[in-house]
Amino acid sequence: MSHVVLLGDSIFDNARYVPGRPPVVEQVRRGLPPGWTGTLVAVDGHTVEDIALQLPRVPADATHLVLSIGGNDALGSGSLVREPAATVGEGLAVLGETLAGFRDKYAGMLRTVLALGKPLTVCTVYDAIPILSPAERVGLGGFNDVILRTAVVAGIPVIDLRVICTHVDDYSPLSPIEPSVVGGAKIADAIVRAVTGHDFGTRRTVVYV
Repeated sequence: MSHVVLLGDSIFDNARYVPGRPPVVEQVRRGLPPGWTGTLVAVDGHTVEDIALQLPRVPADATHLVLSIGGNDALGSGSLVREPAATVGEGLAVLGETLAGFRDKYAGMLRTVLALGKPLTVCTVYDAIPILSPAERVGLGGFNDVILRTAVVAGIPVIDLRVICTHVDDYSPLSPIEPSVVGGAKIADAIVRAVTGHDFGTRRTVVYV
């Protein structure tokens, strides 16, 4: 039996934002082939550094890992776009320093997850969030660049949530930074296609949308 485990933040742990409706993990379970199962270890609010706390909860019989993390790291850096800068270049330099720190943390975290020896798929952070400002969207692009580059170097597949969750209905009316049941269904569909269709033996990055 194949066992898909979801790690990360509230992109997967979204039950409280879709009351009375199926959260992402349940939508994944419904879409998986007969004989497959899914488990949630992702935790709402977690950042890249918190993934170490989730790994001991990964079931021993896990066969596939899917990771969505980085959104809260970017959210925590959102104040950067409101800091004064004398020039655009100066502002970009400050952003670059933040991204360099995120790059080190994300790469180190990914090595730790890969050390479990299980097929891994990672997700980008969606950027069509209704309350996101243009400047914040540009900054988020830098975080996504880190995620994509790190995945390519590691040779692992990517689910690009930026292309998947593009409509206002994809976001919860209770919290516009969380996936709704509509967005969750799209995310779950991409997860199922990635874990059932990707050849993890190739160490080749394929982007699923």
